[in-house]
Amino acid sequence: MEKKENELVDFVVTARKYKTTLTTKYKNRKVWQKPFIGDVISHLPGTIVKLEVQPGQEVKAGDLLLIHQAMKMYNRVVAPVNGTVAELNVTEGEQIPKDHLMVKIEPK
Repeated sequence: MEKKENELVDFVVTARKYKTTLTTKYKNRKVWQKPFIGDVISHLPGTIVKLEVQPGQEVKAGDLLLIHQAMKMYNRVVAPVNGTVAELNVTEGEQIPKDHLMVKIEPK
């Protein structure tokens, strides 16, 4: 269904109903999707400095997975859950974009 250019949209704030138009930027935004619990995604573009895990390795929540350099800072990326490293989608020295899936962990 295609929307008209100046179609009004309803929204409610503190029990009052308003009408507004949506901006082009809002209409073209990337739709948010809930990430899988074991996915480790980069929040900033940067470079992978050091890997501390290998595929198939068992990890506990809080274990160091890798070092990610972004904005001239070295960031320690740790496991969000207990589990097994299912995928390692980065290599040392690789430059990655924002929202890149770095590591996939199968939770236990």
